[in-house]
Amino acid sequence: MTSTIYNHRSLQPTGPPTQGPGQHTHARLNESFDNIRQEFEVLTSDMGLLRNQRDEYESKVTSQINELNIIRQSLYELESQHGKIRQQYEEELSRLRAELHAARQGLPGGAPPHPTVGPGTIGPSGPPAGPPTVSGIQPATGPASYPDPYYTRERDRDRDRDRERDKDRERLERDRERELRDRERDQRDRERERPPVESSRDPKRIKTERMKSDRPDHYSPSLGAGPTKLPAPSGPTAYQGPGLPPPPSVHPPYAPGPGNPPPGGPIESTPGASGALIPAGSASGSQFPDNLDPHNVPPEFKKEGADWFAVFNPKVKRVLDVSLVHTLMHESVVCCVRFSADGKYLATGCNRTAQIYDTKTGQKTWSCLSTESAGKAGDLYIRSVCFSPDGKFLATGAEDKQIRIWDIAKKRIRNVFDGHQQEIYSLDFSLDGRLIVSGSGDKTARIWDMVDGSSKVLNINDPDSLNNDAGVTSVAISPNGQLVAAGSLDTVVRIWDVTTGLLVERLRGHRDSVYSVAFTPDGKGLVSGSLDKTLKYWDVSGLLAGGGKRKDGAANGKKDLEKPSQCTMNFVGHTDYVLSVAVSHDGQWVVSGSKDRGVQFWEAHSANAQCMLQGHKNSVISIDLSPAGNVLATGSGDWQARIWSYQTV
Repeated sequence: MTSTIYNHRSLQPTGPPTQGPGQHTHARLNESFDNIRQEFEVLTSDMGLLRNQRDEYESKVTSQINELNIIRQSLYELESQHGKIRQQYEEELSRLRAELHAARQGLPGGAPPHPTVGPGTIGPSGPPAGPPTVSGIQPATGPASYPDPYYTRERDRDRDRDRERDKDRERLERDRERELRDRERDQRDRERERPPVESSRDPKRIKTERMKSDRPDHYSPSLGAGPTKLPAPSGPTAYQGPGLPPPPSVHPPYAPGPGNPPPGGPIESTPGASGALIPAGSASGSQFPDNLDPHNVPPEFKKEGADWFAVFNPKVKRVLDVSLVHTLMHESVVCCVRFSADGKYLATGCNRTAQIYDTKTGQKTWSCLSTESAGKAGDLYIRSVCFSPDGKFLATGAEDKQIRIWDIAKKRIRNVFDGHQQEIYSLDFSLDGRLIVSGSGDKTARIWDMVDGSSKVLNINDPDSLNNDAGVTSVAISPNGQLVAAGSLDTVVRIWDVTTGLLVERLRGHRDSVYSVAFTPDGKGLVSGSLDKTLKYWDVSGLLAGGGKRKDGAANGKKDLEKPSQCTMNFVGHTDYVLSVAVSHDGQWVVSGSKDRGVQFWEAHSANAQCMLQGHKNSVISIDLSPAGNVLATGSGDWQARIWSYQTV
């Protein structure tokens, strides 16, 4: 019995468990998680508010930018009107001076006026363009140089001119009254004594010459290299619209300046398309009328948008229509624009960045930042961009002397080609994507192999070069991949053989630096654009047909006995530097962009000017035509790139 009683199992407690240290820790963890969850919800809420504030700020910034653009456009229009009034005043002043001069010499009052120099005769038509920031040539000075300091100096200069003109006008009126009295007195004296005419005119002639010499020659930024004396207009002047350059002058086709010999200099003659000899400085096709007034053009010859307009040449049949599709705002000067091979994307280059846009939507789809060689606040302008033919890679050339090949999908650098000694100004892929050609200010072009990374140097070491500065500004590879063309600062266009690297042709004819070259789609023609304000079409079909002998002659240093490539057409009409040229995919159109802020469409087979497009507020630095057809891109110093559509009508 005893064993039965004391051998039973002890009973377990049935009440709630005691609070041990493990359970207390579990409760603390739950409490911590709750606190973290609450903090996360608070941060999420704050993030949503910040996003809303960011969107609101972006909307405000966009609206302010639009307002600034409207104000800027109004300012341009006011400055254009001011230029018109100033020009009318200068004409009146010239007429009064002519009358005064005639009165002093005893000539009839209707004698023709002397040539005068002043802001009315050579002043800018509209707002002054900023310093030329050209893709691949002149280093940009950053956003601060566009445009406020320049406009401030111009306004100060205008005020000084106004004060000088007021003084001139008062002095002229006093001189005129005095001269009228002197003339009456002289006439009475002549009737009485009949003195020699020279003795009574000498003091006045001296005074007239002194008045002329005291008058300063005003600088016009639209003329580029310094002031140029132009004759006073003989008829009513056309009103110059916002940004519209003055009408082109025919005699001479461009003003004398650096690289431009005077009109009396030698004229090069080249066989034209019809077999006749054409002076190298004259136009082969129909230009716009000299007295064209864009505000009085018939509606069938003009198309106008909100901040752009196109004027069509009334001398030729209108067969073209142009429309603005997208305006792409940038944060600095747009140095270069380039389409992909399928035309779906557009690449642009500016300060420290390159970006890719969808041409249909205008949305930015890709961007890269090049800051390896420049600090965050430093300038590193990307002077050239180029897509590979398959659209997988984007090549960029910049001021740091390097060529970067970007893998677009992976958004990282695939290759870096290093070898140039100065800035890289131009890039072009071969159609098979194997080779890429680069041009630099170090007087060389290079051919790079995308597969093994090797390079071939194309040197410029001409003993008869026109000057020592032969930096390469533009390169292009022919459609068949056999030739490389390069424009340079020494006015010469050179062509090399890709396989041998030998120089096979020098094309001479431009009178100033060549800034752009482009092959025609069939490879038989080459178009060049120059600071002499002209474009030229060169027939290079002979290089494709019998290049072997040409190569041998160049290799042996012997004078080429075969007929050299000829300039068969000249395109004249721009009023300032031609900075970029392109040829349409079908070979029908040649398009050019200029420092005169205009874009011109030319008929490729006749050099007739078809259309003049004005849509930028500064130099049109770069243009490109889509390989897919009917789309034009322009990049400008006004920090904008624009996409245009064009079609035949």
